[in-house]
Amino acid sequence: MVKTLIYAHRGASKLAPENTMPAFELAYNAGADGIETDVQLTKDQVPVLLHDENLRRTTNGTGFVQDYTYKELKKLDAGSWFASKFSDTSIVTLEAFLRWFQTKSMKLNLELKNNVIDYKDLEKHVYDLLVSYGQLSNTVISSFNSESITRFKRIDSSIQLAFLTSQKTRNLPAYAEKIGANNLHIKYRLLNKRLVKQCHRRDMPIRIYTVNRPIQMRKCMRTACDGIFTDVPHLALEYRDVVPSD
Repeated sequence: MVKTLIYAHRGASKLAPENTMPAFELAYNAGADGIETDVQLTKDQVPVLLHDENLRRTTNGTGFVQDYTYKELKKLDAGSWFASKFSDTSIVTLEAFLRWFQTKSMKLNLELKNNVIDYKDLEKHVYDLLVSYGQLSNTVISSFNSESITRFKRIDSSIQLAFLTSQKTRNLPAYAEKIGANNLHIKYRLLNKRLVKQCHRRDMPIRIYTVNRPIQMRKCMRTACDGIFTDVPHLALEYRDVVPSD
């Protein structure tokens, strides 16, 4: 029976502001198997961890990440929107995160947020940092952008690449392989046993997002999914311990 790994989606994002160090630290302390986070690129080509291209939802700033230098972004409050006790929380660079992460025994999933704004050379910036911090073999790169997957494959054909999708497409595993991916990450509603078996026949790990309800966790674990992305890793870990295998 495949052990379904628990990835903290943007960190423990139900307990702390998403994609911030408090959320990552809570995920680590809870015992999550891995962390999932999102990468955007600043005006001065610094990879930073935010889900949205626009700053409005998760900071006190306005406009787009790509229009600010990191020095400017660093001044923003990235925590108060969640709770006042996080008011001193700032946007994290990928490098600062990797510096912290490299001492942890965890898996990493980096989602390149380049399906809306296709940041030039984002793949190379991310790759170079992963090499610098010795995290290449420990990391899966995911993206909704099929061209980005193909570009990353050209940089290093051995890295784990995941095609990320919420769309029902005929023979998804074959399509993923065609664009250079060797992993598949799908929205929960696309999950079925047949798709999981198709992936496993190809030695292609399949992971599911975003899985927060016990009934969803149960289905993922019973269908032998390789991993789930959840905002509540502490609950998913407790639940995994009590779900009987079929």
